[in-house]
Amino acid sequence: MPNISDRGQILPSSPIRKLVPYADAAKQQGKKIYHLNIGQPDIPTPKNALQAVRESDFEVLAYAPSAGTQQYRSKLAGYYKKLGIELDASNFITTTGASEALSFAMISCLNPGDELIVPEPFYANYNGFSIASGIQVKPITASIENGFALPPIQDFEQQITSKTKGILICNPSNPTGYLYSKEELLQLRDIVLKHDLFLFADEVYREFAYDGKEFHSVLNIEGLENHAVVFDSISKRYSACGGRIGALVTRNKDLLATVMKLAQARLSPPTFGLIVAEASLDVPESYITEGIAEYNRRREVLIRRLRAMDGVVAPNPGGAFYAFVQLPIDDSEKFCQWLLEDFDHNGASVMMAPGSGFYATKGLGKQEVRIAYVLNETDLNVAMDCLEAALKAYPGRV
Repeated sequence: MPNISDRGQILPSSPIRKLVPYADAAKQQGKKIYHLNIGQPDIPTPKNALQAVRESDFEVLAYAPSAGTQQYRSKLAGYYKKLGIELDASNFITTTGASEALSFAMISCLNPGDELIVPEPFYANYNGFSIASGIQVKPITASIENGFALPPIQDFEQQITSKTKGILICNPSNPTGYLYSKEELLQLRDIVLKHDLFLFADEVYREFAYDGKEFHSVLNIEGLENHAVVFDSISKRYSACGGRIGALVTRNKDLLATVMKLAQARLSPPTFGLIVAEASLDVPESYITEGIAEYNRRREVLIRRLRAMDGVVAPNPGGAFYAFVQLPIDDSEKFCQWLLEDFDHNGASVMMAPGSGFYATKGLGKQEVRIAYVLNETDLNVAMDCLEAALKAYPGRV
């Protein structure tokens, strides 16, 4: 039998999806499973976007332009203008989800063996895409004690070598929900300019900011015109994960020309997804504001319930719709599997994402889990009842 590649063998499994077989088995046994493991919004996708697909009238479902349609990218520039970011259609390359944008950026900006600095815990797929591209992730560990704020800038300085080509952040963060302040972004700006690096920013959760906090885009930080690269997506903003439409956004013309080669090689983003994306830009502002208010209510329920549980450490996330919490357990991988295989509370249990999968540093995250508060308040409370009972019954409680 031919051997699988070394890269293929070391690719990590998704901590978000790897326990799905156990959840499926639990459901077959009659358990009700509350899914807190994945950031799948339950807020309805805009009706006009779905209707636009229904009303599409093709005789041939053809390729879309490799960069996405001019009309969509122009409308996307209008959306950014409302955020105070001046761009035009040429600054966008439409991708098959933000994941493809990230992959394109890594291939275009870093050589195999180059280094990318990433604050951890971070979105687990950053590891996978880096390994697939031959890139070395250099993690900088954030602390749960200050809510996973940006680590001290000297920690970044200590990791920079001749092979360092960029810094990657997610703002607001998946998995921690931390929202970077403008001051923190300015610190990153200064180190990026000092060492002539790229600053990659995954900003797909930008709308979801709470407690009166303000989101700041790296595209609005002066001096980063040729350094800032943003990844965007319709998945969370418009509850359209299955549309698979993202974007790579930058003012760096050389990078855009390089990414365009990759976009042409993979032919095009999905045509139906583009229809959904373009129509979604026409939704009233109330669609966004009501969604933010709904997630904020869920966040308040979740954090209140978690902080009432003995031994649980739960920072209050400033954005996105995730909480990254510490539990009084021996191993989150074992605990999350135990929840599905061996535990139920009134016929129900909870599925969460083990924390270790969000770290590059071995051994970290063993007592942590990511919780996505994407369930309605009633279901979220029942899920917390399950978790509270599970922590009391778990044989590996610390």
